[in-house]
Amino acid sequence: MFAWMMPREGRFFDLFNEHAELIVQGSRELALLMASGDDVERRAHNIESAEKRADRITRSAIELLHKTFITPLDREDIHKLITKMDDILDQVEDAAQLIIIYDIRVVTPEEKRLADICVTCAEKVRSAVGLLSNMDNAAAIMAACEDIDRLESEADHVMRAAMAKLFRDEPDVRELIKLRAVYQTLETVTDTCEDVANIIEGIVLENS
Repeated sequence: MFAWMMPREGRFFDLFNEHAELIVQGSRELALLMASGDDVERRAHNIESAEKRADRITRSAIELLHKTFITPLDREDIHKLITKMDDILDQVEDAAQLIIIYDIRVVTPEEKRLADICVTCAEKVRSAVGLLSNMDNAAAIMAACEDIDRLESEADHVMRAAMAKLFRDEPDVRELIKLRAVYQTLETVTDTCEDVANIIEGIVLENS
């Protein structure tokens, strides 16, 4: 009966925004790594650092969730959103690590294109998350989510074309295995951005 007297914790939105900014930073480092092919170790380290900071933000959000009496969004939605956002950076880091582990010296145009799509997806996630604290932004949030869906479809097309070219033209089985793993990991980044967009769309539909 005293629930109406308890303050709603708005810190969640700050944590979402901080995390989304790190997703953008990490994805941009990945795209630069793919574009230039140099400073691979340094850029991979920068991505790893962003991922570790994002992990701390995720833990803070979950701890806050357990301590907060009245949350600004459904508890399950908060948990799903922050953990799925964290998955994006995990996969960005995985892609960077594959370049090092497999000692990939020449990055294909398809890898570069997929990395660029990852950046744009990350920026759209940041836009949608940044608007989430005010449901007057519902139309703009949904538009950003639709953009993410479109970008994920584009990444699917790029990956399918890349895989067809790979199996058609690459004679070295080891190189084929390496490139296939990188393509799949990059495309998974966009899949997870779409998962985040779906969670956000559900939040908007429930609260607007």
